[in-house]
Amino acid sequence: MSGFASDLSAGAIAAVVEATPLHSLVRDAEALTLAHHGSMVTYSRKVFIPLTRLCRDVCHYCTFATTPSHVESAYLDREAVLTIARAGAKAGCREALFTLGDVPEARHPAARKALEALGHETTLSYLREVAQLVLDETGLLPHLNPGLMSDADFAALRPVAASMGLMLESTSERLGQRGGPHYGSPDKAPGHRLASIEAAGRAAVPFTTGLLIGIGETRAERVETLVAIRDLHLRYGHIQEVIVQNFRAKPGTKMADHPEPSLGDHLWTVAAARLILGGEMTIQAPPNLQSDALPQLLAAGVNDWGGVSPVTPDHVNPEAPWPHLDALAKVTAAAGRVLVERLAVAPRFALKTGHWLDPKLATRVRRAVDARGLPVVEAWRAGGVEPAPSILQTGVTTSSRRIDELIARASVGERLDVSDITTLFLADGPDIARLCAAADELRRQASGDAITYVVNRNINYTNICLYRCTFCAFSKGGTRDLRGPAYLVEDAEVGQRAAEAVARGATEVCMQGGIHPKFDGHTYHRLLGAVRTAAPDVHIHAFSPLEISHGASSLGMPLDAYLAWLKEAGLSTLPGTAAEILDDEVRALICPDKVNTQGWLDVMRAAHEVGLRSTATIMFGHVDGYRHWARHLLAIRDLQEQTGGFTEFVPLPFVHMEAPMWRKGGSRSGPSFREALLMHAVARLVLHSFIPNIQASWVKMGPDGVVAALRAGANDLGGTLMDESITRAAGGRHGQLCGAEQMSALAIRAGRPLVQRTTTYGSVASRAPLKTGA
Repeated sequence: MSGFASDLSAGAIAAVVEATPLHSLVRDAEALTLAHHGSMVTYSRKVFIPLTRLCRDVCHYCTFATTPSHVESAYLDREAVLTIARAGAKAGCREALFTLGDVPEARHPAARKALEALGHETTLSYLREVAQLVLDETGLLPHLNPGLMSDADFAALRPVAASMGLMLESTSERLGQRGGPHYGSPDKAPGHRLASIEAAGRAAVPFTTGLLIGIGETRAERVETLVAIRDLHLRYGHIQEVIVQNFRAKPGTKMADHPEPSLGDHLWTVAAARLILGGEMTIQAPPNLQSDALPQLLAAGVNDWGGVSPVTPDHVNPEAPWPHLDALAKVTAAAGRVLVERLAVAPRFALKTGHWLDPKLATRVRRAVDARGLPVVEAWRAGGVEPAPSILQTGVTTSSRRIDELIARASVGERLDVSDITTLFLADGPDIARLCAAADELRRQASGDAITYVVNRNINYTNICLYRCTFCAFSKGGTRDLRGPAYLVEDAEVGQRAAEAVARGATEVCMQGGIHPKFDGHTYHRLLGAVRTAAPDVHIHAFSPLEISHGASSLGMPLDAYLAWLKEAGLSTLPGTAAEILDDEVRALICPDKVNTQGWLDVMRAAHEVGLRSTATIMFGHVDGYRHWARHLLAIRDLQEQTGGFTEFVPLPFVHMEAPMWRKGGSRSGPSFREALLMHAVARLVLHSFIPNIQASWVKMGPDGVVAALRAGANDLGGTLMDESITRAAGGRHGQLCGAEQMSALAIRAGRPLVQRTTTYGSVASRAPLKTGA
């Protein structure tokens, strides 16, 4: 069974699930869960802020709601709220869960009096203020559970909340009748709750809802409740998770002696939820309410443990403490799953913030997440100086078999497809180590143990550019800029720098620049002449495909003829820059006026056909996704299969600090370390038997990151650079030069020998020591 059809009625579904053995339901639910979520199980690291425990409802099982005489104050004051939030932020939490009763001011004069003293007429008005305070002062993302809300309420609260929630509990009207658990609780009327959940959909609020099972409802009524949630989600797409919570009898309540649902009953409902709501939906079960049966809940369809706090108790179920996060991770791992932190807003909503979040919240979330929509929890960032985390683990997950199958296929040179490669990029937990080890073995087979590097100098002759790539902090459009002045280096100075580079031991000069409004095809020809005159024997690695395309079109020359002309003038090889992501879906966002995917490939094909070899790059971790990375890798592989002209593949993690699109809130903050490491490993697998060299960029990855990449498929450290400026302009902090001594230190840490190479991976007969002076 792959799940129930979205138009199947509750009655028809109930008939099927009632007639199906539990083990069959669980088997089908688990298969559907794994097909959509893999081995990943999420949780949110949160603090619990009980803004008020007063409520106008009197649910017969609840110990959270109380009366004014049993609390010190009707509401937590502002400082009390911030004290909890600050403790959460200090403990690494990312969510502030506000829970409170429904409109307590409608029942309790004490609530009205307290609100007046706080300067508010309603609980929701005060909630908005303190949620904004928490957001501004701690950065925690508020998740609000204030009960029933109208369209106006959602509009007022949406700017301060990453998500909101309301447990539907049950659509059974019986439960509100005399003797039922919801008798005397007007806000628990199913029609009112469904209307509020629908209002959340109209307001485009990422929303959490769910069932409370075992309070007197029948299984058929549970199915009806799940179908009601399904139908609302089909209409608005706003349900981010569905909680299947089991009733716990609590002393001091009217239902203290009511029987609790059995584990089998809980598993039946979880499996039914998965099959009714589909594979994409997040199904949650609170881990503190069924602590001895977590593996069984995972097998039944759960893929989220909800909010778990290292700071505050579960105020709704105080008798059931949160499991320690280390213990929760171990139990999850023992079931072959990987525990991964999420935000208050679910991953698939975090990747579409423009629709689901207020603009200011959207920027916060976008900057916090990786390409899965999950928070980047380490301090490491591309171009930064923070140490790389240790992420390699041993073990086996439910995804390991699939990962091993893909490794085996790639290892014999088989072409993986986009879906296959995306699966590799989704690897987490122990599967990261599997991929890195496999990539390292293929590296050994393809290029041996030597770690190579080239002694070169970067010459960026202008940072003035006609194009407005949103990721680029290097290019300037005028004479002055906040990040430094615009410049244009004269031809003679370019030649002098090349001669200096040779004098300092360089075998290569790498020349690239912006598309200056005065440049045409003759400009690049002149630059080659200047370098060739000053340094006759140096290898000239120059001109991005954008520059080649511009030069050829400005002279009305075909690409092949123009490239042949440049080759005759001294051009040796081309850098594979300006590729960014070879997918026009992404290029339309980050470089809409730049050469498109086919244009980039056409330049490289023409270069290879006239005898010019080139590198290939990818610049990743901004607005792109794993499917885009997969398409990029396949485009490189396919062209290489045709021409054989690429010498190496160079992953370039996006350095975000000064990038215009990041500063404007339009991109992520570069890839996570996990993603950066996987890019090297997956590239080795995908390109195996076609491109033997994978380069790790010391400028982007930093020392720790480079060493890790050298153990995950990379075999090359690139160039010494001498005058690196593009990454530095973007905020990179790893300097302008990585000399032979530093390269050697990196190789020693990786446990392999260091060998100087030429640009095209030939040997250097006698290496002159690299001079660090002018």
